[in-house]
Amino acid sequence: MSYPRRGHPDPLTGLSSLDDPVRQRLYHYVASCDEPVAREQAATAAGISRTLAAYHLDKLAEAGILSVSYARPAGRSGPGAGRPAKRYARTRDELSVSVPPRNYRLLADLLVTAMADDDAGAVRSAVSAAARRVGRAGATEHGVLEVLREFGYEPVVNDAGDIELRNCPFERLARRYTEAVCGLNLQLIEGMLEGTGEPPRRATLTPSERRCCVTVRAPGRGHR
Repeated sequence: MSYPRRGHPDPLTGLSSLDDPVRQRLYHYVASCDEPVAREQAATAAGISRTLAAYHLDKLAEAGILSVSYARPAGRSGPGAGRPAKRYARTRDELSVSVPPRNYRLLADLLVTAMADDDAGAVRSAVSAAARRVGRAGATEHGVLEVLREFGYEPVVNDAGDIELRNCPFERLARRYTEAVCGLNLQLIEGMLEGTGEPPRRATLTPSERRCCVTVRAPGRGHR
């Protein structure tokens, strides 16, 4: 079994904390929001009382599933505004358990390090081409949205028809090797578009701290 590193959440504790339907509803709601969520919002979304929501949200935070911040309601500041209220967001830490131990994280680190150190560009070109092929093959069979979901991007279609990707499956690596990993994301998603006969230029780099760096523009909307 894999064990938590010092200073990191225990994955077993974190994952077992979701073994409750109320906590699952709360987690999925918080994870679906772009901004940190207040207890009242989460309670309404889950159909439970604020007190019960606060209890379960704090348990999820203790387990490392959610992160906590504090903020006053919009438009309220200065004396008399009251104490800042707790707000919850999905943590950026990753929780995973494998039995017996497997270290795919190390393999990913080795590959991305090799790309970053490849002055000649051969490794980067080979990995980028592979990403494009994988994206193309998956989308040819299942379609772009389905493959994006399967790969963990959590796609949502906004009011303008663009596909925004709420999650980066490679986020930990992207923090350290931003250029290399964002380039791979772009190649992978361009391949998906090619697989369905769509112009790959619909995939555009739109860097964001809390989601994937790529947006798939609606047909005819500001392609690069």
